[in-house]
Amino acid sequence: MRDDPTFVEQIQRDLGDVRWLGPEEIRTRARRRGQRKIVVATVVLALAGVSAVAVAAPRKSAPPVHPAAAPSAAPTRHEIATEALLQPADLPQQVDVQLSQSGLGEPVLLDHMLAACRTSQGRSNGWLHSILSRSQTLVPKRAAAVLTQSDGLVTQDLYRLPPDAAIQLLATMDDLVAPCAEWTSIGEYKAQGATGTASATHRWAVTQRDFAGDGAALLRHTGSQPVDRKTGKPIAAPPRPTTTAVVRVGDLITVLTLRQTGDEVDLPRLAGVAARRMCVAANPAC
Repeated sequence: MRDDPTFVEQIQRDLGDVRWLGPEEIRTRARRRGQRKIVVATVVLALAGVSAVAVAAPRKSAPPVHPAAAPSAAPTRHEIATEALLQPADLPQQVDVQLSQSGLGEPVLLDHMLAACRTSQGRSNGWLHSILSRSQTLVPKRAAAVLTQSDGLVTQDLYRLPPDAAIQLLATMDDLVAPCAEWTSIGEYKAQGATGTASATHRWAVTQRDFAGDGAALLRHTGSQPVDRKTGKPIAAPPRPTTTAVVRVGDLITVLTLRQTGDEVDLPRLAGVAARRMCVAANPAC
């Protein structure tokens, strides 16, 4: 649902005039962009009534089901309605809402750099796969007809998982992060006519738990200033620390990430609001 930044692309966000090399990164980024087309609010309103799940109609020739064989419980709800997402009124700033396409079987993405850290050690990326998902970016209200994700205040991904998997995600968060308490990433760079190999140290930690919903965690990532491995000279500004909120309500998991213009102090409050919004679609209901 989000673009897949590698080490060099993470640095590129913090230094606009640094261009990072790597054809695989470019191909990965293109694939994700193709899956995550952001649309403006007017288009969203036009499509709001379209379900992400197609339900096959029963065949006319199918025999009737005997009442004794019918399930006693109501069918499981699968669709994630837009009402389950944060709304513009939930933010102190005036915002528009941009929704991406809903997804089927998408991985629950917490932090792409964390996945890179784990796979560099021969581990799995650790991601669970959802049944359904929906995402949005809350962006400041402005006159421009088309905005990009980088203009956003908050990015929210909302996933429906099997209930046991939703519980497992938060229960195993510390184990997921532990191998990446400190990790050095290495990548080629080109900046202002100079090329070379750079490195930076990344750290992840779970800093807060159980502040919203049926379970929650704050995942914080910090990175050192990238330096040229040969000369030791800095080649970009230190990246801004980022904090991601992961919240569970029933079989739903939401991942909230603040963009460059967001205020991290407000993230736990937003997580609490998001948990209350999720109640309308959660199984079991709140």
